[in-house]
Amino acid sequence: MNIQSDQQLLQQLKAGSSRAYDAIFLKYYKLLCINAYFYLHDEQEAKDLVQAFFLELWEKKIYMRLEGDIKGYLYRSIQNRCLNYLRKQETNTKKQSELVSDLETEYIFEEEDSLEAVYAMLNGAFSELPNQRKEALKLVYFQDKKYQEAADIMGISINSLKTHLKIGLKNLREMLNIF
Repeated sequence: MNIQSDQQLLQQLKAGSSRAYDAIFLKYYKLLCINAYFYLHDEQEAKDLVQAFFLELWEKKIYMRLEGDIKGYLYRSIQNRCLNYLRKQETNTKKQSELVSDLETEYIFEEEDSLEAVYAMLNGAFSELPNQRKEALKLVYFQDKKYQEAADIMGISINSLKTHLKIGLKNLREMLNIF
């Protein structure tokens, strides 16, 4: 097998070679997954993140703007994506905790029944939402999809998705008498 330098592979990739892309993928995929696992401590999430990165690299032709050290770029990109993922997870956890906390503050329940009652109320209100709002909220807040991913799954624009999210959250607050 002819081992090519990263610089040669990058030049071939810029010329449109899918073989060069495959070679870069095969050369770095496992290493980048290990690097991502170091941050995420979840093998499947690490693999998904690296795979999504390579897909975006190819589809958006990000490689066309690359100059120099592709290895460094790949590692930095994965590191940044991992850190962004962790920040998003932390934010979502805080949002969910705040929502539950707000619901518990608003409605006083027995100690052991409070969480179950809050979830029951939330599920009841959630089930009353129109399908698209329900789907938008489910994809973004419960399945941690990015806006673009959720919009693609639903077959709508990002702006439409944002509108569904905004109105859906407003409807939930009104149904639950929060804020």
